[in-house]
Amino acid sequence: MRPLRIALAQGTLLADTRVALAAAGFATDALADGGRRLVVPGADVEYVLARPSDVPTHVAHGAADVGIVGKDVLLESDAEVLELVDLKYGRCRFVVAAPTDFIDRSLDEYRHLGSLEVATKYPRVAERHFQGRGIQVEIIKLSGSVELAPQVGLADWIVDLVSTGRTLKENGLAIIEEIAVCTARLIANRVSYARDRERIAALASKLEAWAAR
Repeated sequence: MRPLRIALAQGTLLADTRVALAAAGFATDALADGGRRLVVPGADVEYVLARPSDVPTHVAHGAADVGIVGKDVLLESDAEVLELVDLKYGRCRFVVAAPTDFIDRSLDEYRHLGSLEVATKYPRVAERHFQGRGIQVEIIKLSGSVELAPQVGLADWIVDLVSTGRTLKENGLAIIEEIAVCTARLIANRVSYARDRERIAALASKLEAWAAR
């Protein structure tokens, strides 16, 4: 039987992901060797280390059977994958933020003010949110620090991912609204799940038990 291929997000989630997988009975020592290997082979499982934004793509297209990645990435990617388990770690929030001088003005007021300029690294998340609120927006996509946008007149508000909110505060911004709370998720390829349901379901069950500890 071929190894189960698992795509893992490099970066901040990886340390907790190693703990979760070890608790599920998988060998994870090779993930901590500090090497540059992006494919880590094994007898029962093969790990693929990828940028977080690429993990849903690998899984959706069958390059990996399952993956572990943040819900924030899933919301922005819209990848066709099965979301199996909320792993509870890596908690962060998608928020709408504005200069503190304008936080008294509600979102509803902006329905009557024409288009609102919103800077973000997450255009799909932002677009869906404001469409759902019935507010017309112009999305300005940035790759760097979106907190700068209101300060230089590039945008009225921002949509960003935050953990503590400290960076917002240091840049004169305050949270207006929370869009979603995001944590790490176990995802699966639909075909892989149908073909290899027993192994993937067993992995999901072990990780779910670990997350509920």
